[in-house]
Amino acid sequence: QVQLVESGGGLVQPGGSLQLSCAASGRNISTATMGWYRQPPGKQRELVARINIGGFTNYADSVKGRFAISRDIAKNTVYLQMNNLKLEDTAVYYCNANRQTWPLYNYWGQGTQVTVSS
Repeated sequence: QVQLVESGGGLVQPGGSLQLSCAASGRNISTATMGWYRQPPGKQRELVARINIGGFTNYADSVKGRFAISRDIAKNTVYLQMNNLKLEDTAVYYCNANRQTWPLYNYWGQGTQVTVSS
């Protein structure tokens, strides 16, 4: 079992920055693909960024050049640095840990609210 706890959300003005953290416990996540997803109000959950065990990253087109995902294996933690935030970045952000080889698992955190507003 993996527990994922997100933190770092909050209210920020357009153009501002936030860093989200996702701390994992219960299992070492160094062999999982870690992802950040978000669910804007009234919309479906969507991928924001992912990082695999080799450190390869991919991003949604809407956040490329503004967001950066990283992981600290020693701390069992994944981060999402968000810069130049826009109104449309407002959403609940969720952390995900996924393994598609044995042992298989797919875990979600409970989410952290990010609100971009002037």
